[in-house]
Amino acid sequence: MPIDLHFLTESALDDTRLADYRDLQDRRLGEDSGRFVAESELVVRKLLATDLRVYSLLLTAPRLASLEPLLAAGKGDYPVFVVPQSVMDQIAGFHVHRGCLAIAERPRQPVIPAGARTVVVLVDLVDVDNLGAMARNAAAFGADAIMLSPRCADPFYRKAVRTSAGAVLSLPIVRATRWPEDLLALREQHGLALVGAVLGERALPLAGYVPPARLAILFGSEGPGLDEETLRFCDALVTIPMARSPAVDSLNVATAGAVFLYHVTQRQRSAG
Repeated sequence: MPIDLHFLTESALDDTRLADYRDLQDRRLGEDSGRFVAESELVVRKLLATDLRVYSLLLTAPRLASLEPLLAAGKGDYPVFVVPQSVMDQIAGFHVHRGCLAIAERPRQPVIPAGARTVVVLVDLVDVDNLGAMARNAAAFGADAIMLSPRCADPFYRKAVRTSAGAVLSLPIVRATRWPEDLLALREQHGLALVGAVLGERALPLAGYVPPARLAILFGSEGPGLDEETLRFCDALVTIPMARSPAVDSLNVATAGAVFLYHVTQRQRSAG
């Protein structure tokens, strides 16, 4: 199918067709919009490999040259707008140094897959970069899904999508609407043990922890970690012991998530 190309100049600053790309630093296209922004060639390539509806692409000429074979081979009927870098930056409200943006539909609310063995639960994680990094970790280590507590950040905010390297496009991400009922359903309906990732001596050291065959790993927000109510729901608490250093007493949540997930998934695989 021929690419629906539109080469624009400074006049694009007032082009209503580009309304969704304007002022992207203002957290536009929230969850109620039904749309999200994909940023970077890597993420857009992953987007084009999904069944999600693409509304349009906004590219610089170098990115068009890179993506043109893929676009020409696709079946999309969306417009592709090509603008100078300076125009893209003015529209978006920041320097889009990757020169590649797309507007697409958000995935419909998925469910936890039947038979899921490993689910990542994020509790009140409001930092979009950490949320995106956790999604990338979950996908990298083969988690089956992510559950978000109601107060978690938007996983389809532009920066979260980019930080996830597009992992949010392929991993079921379920936002809980009833808390803690939806959390407890992971145990009661899906048979998953609830395991809290925490700091402190009351937890089991990760190195010696033998995970159950099926579990949900809970991670809290930066700083506070998991709240006391959530901790009471956990079947086990596990920690990554820190060296006795006054400079560092904990890991970034995304870094800790990668360590936990590697350990757990390796043990699950070795156990068959």
